[in-house]
Amino acid sequence: MAKTRSAAPARPSTAAATARISFRSRKIVKTPPAKPLAAATLPPPAPPAPVLPALSAPGELAAALRHLAAADPLLSEVIASTDALAFTSSPSVPAFHSLARSILYQQLATSAAAAIYARFLALLPSAADGSVSPAAVLALAAADLRAIGVSGRKAAYLHDLAARFAAGDLSESSVAAMGEDALLAQLTRVKGIGEWTVHMFMIFSLHRPDVLPSGDLGVRKGVQELYKLKGLPKPEEMAALCERWRPYRSVGAWYMWRLLESKGAAVKKAKKGNASS
Repeated sequence: MAKTRSAAPARPSTAAATARISFRSRKIVKTPPAKPLAAATLPPPAPPAPVLPALSAPGELAAALRHLAAADPLLSEVIASTDALAFTSSPSVPAFHSLARSILYQQLATSAAAAIYARFLALLPSAADGSVSPAAVLALAAADLRAIGVSGRKAAYLHDLAARFAAGDLSESSVAAMGEDALLAQLTRVKGIGEWTVHMFMIFSLHRPDVLPSGDLGVRKGVQELYKLKGLPKPEEMAALCERWRPYRSVGAWYMWRLLESKGAAVKKAKKGNASS
């Protein structure tokens, strides 16, 4: 009888062999939770810039002229050859009234704007005593404003300004207390009020001393003429060139307008002389 050979043990399949993955224990390192940053390591928030005395305050304008003449010899020549700047010390119209007037005057010839502004005041009973209140403006319908020559868009701007004052988002006291950066941020939220309008408001209504209207074409042309630049300076160039005027850049800007006017008058005079010769 033939001897039967015992069957060889079956080889594990490749899949089964692969499944037998040896496990090697590893030491698990627990990472402690990150410690919160100590309050002392965080830089404190920058304090708001202080509101400087108005140029209409006693002695401020004289101090500004002394500073500018010493800081910039080229500007000193312009100051010496130009009639002195003057800011009335009497209180200007309230902030709301001034801003409403600025909206009405936008993009209009002075004579046309003045006529519309006079009709606007005639619509408001409260304007008889020289004041324009947010409530009185809100009481005017858009049709009332259009009837005196105010565009529908400007009527919406006036109502938005009045609503923000009436709601307390803006007030006479808050406008007076805010620094330039904060005031610019708040007022440009009002429909129809842009950076240029805010800069003019700061200089001529609030008499703020250190406002540089770098977007104003006249000031840019004045700086170009003062420093004999090949082209109009960009806002960042304006900031660098006029840094020496701080903290009286408003006054420096005013003299740039006068410098441009004097140049225009000189050119006109030369042309007239050439024509008559």
